[in-house]
Amino acid sequence: MPASARTIAVANGKGGVGKTTTTAHLGALAAEAGNRVLLVELDVQGNLGEDLGYTGAGLSDEGEALYAAVRSGKPPVPLRNVRPNLDVVPGGAAVSLIPSALDAYRRSGRESTGAVGRCLAPLAADYDLLFIDTPPIDAVVQEEALVAAAYLLIPTKTDASSRKGLREMAQRFAAARTINPTLTLLGVFLFGVTPGATRIRGAARTAIQAELGAAAPVFDATIRHVEAAAYDVRERGQLAHELERVVDAGPKWYERLRDGVDTPQLASSSASLAGDFQALTAETLAALVKAEASAAAVTA
Repeated sequence: MPASARTIAVANGKGGVGKTTTTAHLGALAAEAGNRVLLVELDVQGNLGEDLGYTGAGLSDEGEALYAAVRSGKPPVPLRNVRPNLDVVPGGAAVSLIPSALDAYRRSGRESTGAVGRCLAPLAADYDLLFIDTPPIDAVVQEEALVAAAYLLIPTKTDASSRKGLREMAQRFAAARTINPTLTLLGVFLFGVTPGATRIRGAARTAIQAELGAAAPVFDATIRHVEAAAYDVRERGQLAHELERVVDAGPKWYERLRDGVDTPQLASSSASLAGDFQALTAETLAALVKAEASAAAVTA
């Protein structure tokens, strides 16, 4: 069973398609909207902490709590109030030890599959939403995320390599559903696209449906490629909508020139990136509500 009925795994079979950045923004924006949100990072890179700023503040445990929880079966203690309403179970180097903990379960005759979901389940009552950031390559850990999730959200780029990642994701999704039949594809969306590239976006949507089926829910929301704003997010540990507010509150370029301000100026493109993530969050939450209503109608 999923860790909770509102656990969303953000996954793809390829790296570099925006899983961590998406998890950070969706979680923070959903929390800002009043939801209690828990983010779980099942990735050895620990980049979620860079996007949210807690790594730079020395608050990441590099996945130690998560690894200890999987090993013991007891829930991890989250890092509290990373943002209002937003808690995090950090990832990092110790996540690489999770497969060995699962092997230990198997050797002792205990059920290993679903160990991550079981240790997260006791936390579920404290939150409205759980997002799991997944690694692209480690199939064992990604399977754990899919078994722990009720929904799958897939970011993808438009290139052929990303379509291969989609194909691998479709296979892992099907395999996970044999263990967790409630797992539902919530949506697929394009990440890192060029604004105005209508032809490329249309071709990518066609390719997605070829890989995942014509009924695959492809979101209207897309996340544009804005290198300067993306750089500022990771360097400063502030998300696009937070940077937008900093830019709006700061001096204009001509004021900086007049006053001799020589501190680095933040990218004004953070506003457009913030708008993309706000649209994606709204569409994700709407899709979740719709999926829950459909499931309720079936069981009624």
